[in-house]
Amino acid sequence: MKFRLSLLTALSFAALSLGAAPRYVFYFIGDGMGMGHVTTAQTYFRDVLKTDKPPLMMSFPVAGIATTYSASSPVTDSAAAGTALSTGHKTKNGMIGMTPDTTAVYSITRDLLREGYGLGIVTNVAPDDATPAAFYANVESRKMFYEIDCQAAEYPIDFLAGASLRGAKDKGGKPTDVIDRFKKNHVTVTRDLNAARDCKGRVVLLGNDDINLNDNDLGFAIDSIAGNPTLPQITEACLDKLARDHDKFFMMVEGGNIDHAAHANDGAAVIMGIIEFNKAIEVAYKFYLAHPDETLIVITADHDTGGMALSGGYSADNNDLSKINCQRISKDRFTDEMKAKIKDPNYAFPSWKDYRKNLERDFGLDRAFTLTPEQEADLQKSYEQVAGRNDVGEKGLYNTFDTFTRELYRLFDLSCGIKWISGSHSGNPVPVYAVGVGAEQFSSLNNNTDIPRKILKAGAGN
Repeated sequence: MKFRLSLLTALSFAALSLGAAPRYVFYFIGDGMGMGHVTTAQTYFRDVLKTDKPPLMMSFPVAGIATTYSASSPVTDSAAAGTALSTGHKTKNGMIGMTPDTTAVYSITRDLLREGYGLGIVTNVAPDDATPAAFYANVESRKMFYEIDCQAAEYPIDFLAGASLRGAKDKGGKPTDVIDRFKKNHVTVTRDLNAARDCKGRVVLLGNDDINLNDNDLGFAIDSIAGNPTLPQITEACLDKLARDHDKFFMMVEGGNIDHAAHANDGAAVIMGIIEFNKAIEVAYKFYLAHPDETLIVITADHDTGGMALSGGYSADNNDLSKINCQRISKDRFTDEMKAKIKDPNYAFPSWKDYRKNLERDFGLDRAFTLTPEQEADLQKSYEQVAGRNDVGEKGLYNTFDTFTRELYRLFDLSCGIKWISGSHSGNPVPVYAVGVGAEQFSSLNNNTDIPRKILKAGAGN
């Protein structure tokens, strides 16, 4: 691995030395949150919630877009995009905090820390996932969780939060020394939100290990899983600690499972995820209103996932997002429950007629969500295939979906007027919103590498 100082160092010291830079910087990243995702959420606000107020970020005085291509592809992954958003450098997909030739480049947090800023990094997925890791780690592969966690233990992060530290166990499931490394660096690791907020020193907040759906997610907002902290709660706890312990600070807040829902092509989970992300933004905006001349809030995404868009549905009376309220379970959780039933030799699948009652309860079937006779026949056939344990399933990025689950959620999204390009990332541009000191720099077209540079230059008159 080669090393060099970030090319942003000169910019940061030039900006900060003028004394006009914001004392409080909030950097929100909606993972996978493309223009279509935000527009669909705005439509839900207007048509379903019956409010003339859009999601808060869309009311900010400055709006622009950003390109997201990486050094290796027109379609980035979160590692390359996170590196661009954190360091101002392009790299290959899969690499974090390095240029393609493995030269280490450093996040703007390195420069801000030198200037006395406190640091908070929070997400509702794993804190060693690609985007949060790009703000403190330098590794050749985003899959190097152990190395990422070891670097997190050394990095002076005041408040780090997310689902779990995946490097804390090896591939065989045995504990590593990651937790000990945090302890040796005087970092408290806790699963208690209040304990994390009140901690006197550095702290890592993790989700409730007994109820996590998996080690990479705190759970979708649509599932309302009791016991795990939500993104707004984590954001507020981090803000409380930083505001108490520092007279200036930087926070990166990631809405990580917007991306997970989009990979699953789960429109309702995406909308509810953006609503939760919006509530986290509201926490920062309330702080901004009390400190308008000292605060900068920047919101963007690392990439678009799925190419989500409002379309015509499958009949003229579709395009009705109010149906979203009838969906009571995420696609990921639904398929996990289905897989558990398939694996259980003692579970007897009910008949289609009896199982159909579950769809009436959880999807509003026959009330809001209607099917043509042909669609129901096909859905019943796929259900009976799964009930007969004859379905192999199709692997997605974060889950494997059986045929019945895929078809059910596809038809439900179509009934709402939601369509998808794919279950992968796209090269579409992403939105950028800003308010506060230096916000005017973020209007118009941005390259994603421009955004961290502009954050450092904010308020410097450059």
